[in-house]
Amino acid sequence: MTGLTTHVLDTASGKPAEGLKIELFHIDADVRRHVKTVITNADGRVDGGPILVGESFKAGTYELLFHAGDYLRGTGVALPHPAFLDLVPIRFGIADESAHYHVPLLISPYGYSTYRGS
Repeated sequence: MTGLTTHVLDTASGKPAEGLKIELFHIDADVRRHVKTVITNADGRVDGGPILVGESFKAGTYELLFHAGDYLRGTGVALPHPAFLDLVPIRFGIADESAHYHVPLLISPYGYSTYRGS
């Protein structure tokens, strides 16, 4: 499988992060171009397969912008104002157009972690 996928887990609740908005941007020099906006499902994944696939899956620099603050507030978590984590950007590169890039996010009100998954 080739393409870009993600998965968001809420480590504070021990559940997938359902209903979390994610924006995907392509970065070219200093220009940040919006590609797509998606919302996570009950499993913390995106419906419809990879976020980028086929001809749209090209080498380059990208950014996933996770709307963590809105998600956490929506679950009833009381966050300070301003929240410690609100928008979580993860900028990464795609070098191999024949590979699968999986960018998971583990999120809580006061921390997050990511890695290149499989």
